[in-house]
Amino acid sequence: MPLVAHNDLPTFERLRREGVTVLSADRALHQEIRELHIGLLNMMPDAALAATERQFYRLVGEANPIAQFYMHPFTLPELQRGPEAQAHIERYYEPLEKVMAEGLDALIITGANVTGPDLSLEPFWQPLIRVLDWAMANVTTTLCSCLTTHAVLQFRYGQTRIRQPQKVWGVFPHRVVDQHHPLVADVNTRFDVPHSRWNAITREQFEAAGLRVLAESEEGGVHLATSADGFRMVFFQGHPEYDTISLLKEYKRDALLHAKGGLAAHPPFPRHYFGVQEKALLNEYRSRMQEARARGGPIPEFPEARVAGRLDNTWHDTGEAIVGNWIGLMYQVTHRDRRLPFMEGIDPDDPLGLRRG
Repeated sequence: MPLVAHNDLPTFERLRREGVTVLSADRALHQEIRELHIGLLNMMPDAALAATERQFYRLVGEANPIAQFYMHPFTLPELQRGPEAQAHIERYYEPLEKVMAEGLDALIITGANVTGPDLSLEPFWQPLIRVLDWAMANVTTTLCSCLTTHAVLQFRYGQTRIRQPQKVWGVFPHRVVDQHHPLVADVNTRFDVPHSRWNAITREQFEAAGLRVLAESEEGGVHLATSADGFRMVFFQGHPEYDTISLLKEYKRDALLHAKGGLAAHPPFPRHYFGVQEKALLNEYRSRMQEARARGGPIPEFPEARVAGRLDNTWHDTGEAIVGNWIGLMYQVTHRDRRLPFMEGIDPDDPLGLRRG
């Protein structure tokens, strides 16, 4: 049901303007409805920090009518931040130790920016393992997004992500491959999901780790999988939280980086995202940009507004439905203290299946 604005995070006002139901903390106190406390470990770089907040808050706030959602954003102090992002974190985010002390019903962990191929050398590596170990012992369920999925597969299951010959970038059609799992109940058996990554965990790797693959794409690979018990850990490789313009923003960033000499080649188009007219506008921009570079003139303005208004969102409703199912299952386990039918036969002391065989 509603998000509860229990602090003055600007994301709440932004979502109100979009039509998302957001209650003040005072109003929430007078509602006869359950509270659910969901953590958001936001490891995204500075430029995407606030947007990622909004995207996941929106998915949670629109996803399920059964509870009031108290969101608890936090990050890892080991991640380097610029002054503006650090000020935002210090004002609106909660300290990690406070989150651990007060507890959560569920946890969402975003992706992160990486500097090299070996995730174990990243500054977030050991702190992230600490958070995940804590979550396994104290949180009902954890949803891992993209890079965090790759990190968990590496440090828990010994499955290292594989560099792809070209970037997995675009909006790809997916098929549900386990239609009996409640996470995909009432979800279209075919649906779209955006992806944006250079690396992948393959279906064979998920299955070798004893995990359950629920949805995949011929082009984009596995999107949705779970731990052996089907619930304690949920893995996304795609980005159902993305805004309609998120891939356009990424394309613009790379196009301008190329224009300034920071990238050797102009970026390709994300697949299945731009239509014919949008591609024509962007090709025209590319030609004008190349002419300007050849003359030594200023870089022309990127036609973001002209393209953005023409884009379609073909993934949000399905993302919302899956997150809604996840929250509904979490509510049943957390507030009704029950094991769900699809969890039967799983060792409660080994829900991830790490001791099998």
